[in-house]
Amino acid sequence: MSAEPANTIAEEIIVSARSLTGLAGRGASVDTVDSEELLRIRPTHAAEALSRLPGVWITRGSGHEHLTAIRSATLSGAGSCGSFLLLEDGIPIRPTGFCNVNNLFEMNIEQAGAVEVWRGPGSAVLGGNALKGAVNVITRVPESSRVGLEGGSYGYSQVRAETRIEAGEWVGGLTANASRSDGYQDETGFEQYKLNGVIEGSLAAWDVRATFSGTQLHQETAGFVIGTDAYKDKNLRKSNPNPEAYRDAWSGRASVAFSHGNWTITPYARRSQMNFIQHFLVGKPLEDNDQSSYGVMVAHQFDTDAFDLRTGVSVEAFSGGLKEFQPGPATGTPFIVATRPRGVHYDYDVDGASAAAFFDIDYSLGERWHLLGSGRVERLEFDYDNKSLNGNTRDNGVPCGFGGCLYTRPGDRKDDFTDVAGRLGVGFDVDSGSSLYAVIATGFRPPQAVELYRLQSGQTIADLDSERTVSGEVGYKSSWLDVVAFVERTRNVVLRDSSGFNLSNGRTKSHGIEAAIRFVTGGHELDASLTWARHRYDFDRTLGGGEIITQGDDVDTAPHFLGYLRWGYRLSESLYQEFDLNWIDEYYTNANNTRDYEGHVVFNWRGDWQATPSLRVFVRVVNLLNDEYADRGDFAFGNDRYFIAMPRQVYAGVDYTF
Repeated sequence: MSAEPANTIAEEIIVSARSLTGLAGRGASVDTVDSEELLRIRPTHAAEALSRLPGVWITRGSGHEHLTAIRSATLSGAGSCGSFLLLEDGIPIRPTGFCNVNNLFEMNIEQAGAVEVWRGPGSAVLGGNALKGAVNVITRVPESSRVGLEGGSYGYSQVRAETRIEAGEWVGGLTANASRSDGYQDETGFEQYKLNGVIEGSLAAWDVRATFSGTQLHQETAGFVIGTDAYKDKNLRKSNPNPEAYRDAWSGRASVAFSHGNWTITPYARRSQMNFIQHFLVGKPLEDNDQSSYGVMVAHQFDTDAFDLRTGVSVEAFSGGLKEFQPGPATGTPFIVATRPRGVHYDYDVDGASAAAFFDIDYSLGERWHLLGSGRVERLEFDYDNKSLNGNTRDNGVPCGFGGCLYTRPGDRKDDFTDVAGRLGVGFDVDSGSSLYAVIATGFRPPQAVELYRLQSGQTIADLDSERTVSGEVGYKSSWLDVVAFVERTRNVVLRDSSGFNLSNGRTKSHGIEAAIRFVTGGHELDASLTWARHRYDFDRTLGGGEIITQGDDVDTAPHFLGYLRWGYRLSESLYQEFDLNWIDEYYTNANNTRDYEGHVVFNWRGDWQATPSLRVFVRVVNLLNDEYADRGDFAFGNDRYFIAMPRQVYAGVDYTF
């Protein structure tokens, strides 16, 4: 992991708004995994690249599924992903209100120029959904042409290719990869394809940077394995309780950044679609969702000896849809069968638009002191169109027994949200490579479309407010040490109560310390990150399924400690090896704080041999000690359940540079 010193921000990065490091300036916690580190890791899943950063935990699901935690508990549920903003070259990969909990697989992290993570509320700088943090993937123009082949355990294989193209003053490149796996558990596996293109040059008086990206995933999915400590049972570990489950998804994005003087204008367009079986629901309905959007971001940079000021606006329009269809009858008790009928449960479109105005300023208060300020106002409008029957009847209008169907379709309506976020702080440059800062920031995330219009239990209107976070942090940054202490309060947390209604009156409170250390001496490299944090409920409530939240209890799936350690050693000019470990402390798996997962420590090893100037040979062993552990533990419907971690995996391959 690496981080740019807070007071060395390249002008090109600020103007293009591609980098979170540039936008954060002196007043936020941003860490970077650079292209060299990504090439060494060769991640088969986003978690392998990001979970080495302080305050970050990406829990793996089946295949490329995951849940995200950035300075937070691991958040689950249809709209919880709205707490984290995912960007590509500084542009959100989806419109506000249409997040997906698995969105990291829609970005080419494997071949990125860098992956940046903003910890804590970033809405004042980045916009809605940066409630808890943000992940930005920066695309790159390859330095040369290269091809790579890799094979590994459980039928894994990957082909990578990249090429650089130069034509006069223009330069461009393509990066692409295709991977597949048979999977460890029964009837699992995936095929995945990713492509990115970049073109840079000048057109008249404008500097131009155009990018496009596309991803496609076909996945056979495994569900939770059920039973206390089931991840330790050799027979259950390989089982798949949901062999029928699958997930198919694709995405495409394009943008062009025009820069001239202090102005940058960036139009963009996006499209994504996904269909899958909701194997985790009774009746196992099929879901098909899609989103299309286009917009433009305009930014102006104004610099003087006294201050740097960035202002701008952004506008976008979007259209999305969701259909849920249950092909057969549900099985179970008469109540379950009656309230979960076959046929259409939901079928709706949501059109809308958003607009925002923002500013960031770094004002010099002397030779070393700086005043930091950011502000943003954002407006979001939804126009919801129900394409099926209103209410909670069957799709033919016949009422369900036992008081009505579980699924409720609200009538057509419009909703709008206006949110304001700010950031205020001070920074002190200790010397040319280190600084101190203290900042107070607020964040927001509007309700997602699924929280507003995918209702249950007869709820006809979800009168939800935007979730809001206020945070204070104090930090120190240098070339070898980053450390920060923080406190946060979040209100209007969206939850489903014991009546099955979506409400936005939950509250949580958090505090913690995050640290990252890097030493390089001789042929040795040492990286370490450690997080200690408490995330607790700040209200009392009975939730759906009978879970009871008590004020002061830990939020479930929120370890107190997260740790990462890497030791690398260069045996010779051409030979390198490294060991690393990830440590996850024990955590509660339910809101009642009555069930827990014991945590784990996992060791990995990697080795590189630069056989010739053009040929690189690499080997890596994941889960070196072949530990039996769970990628995530959970408790629901009266059962402990787990996503099973894979046993020892060995991967080997070659890269050839032309």
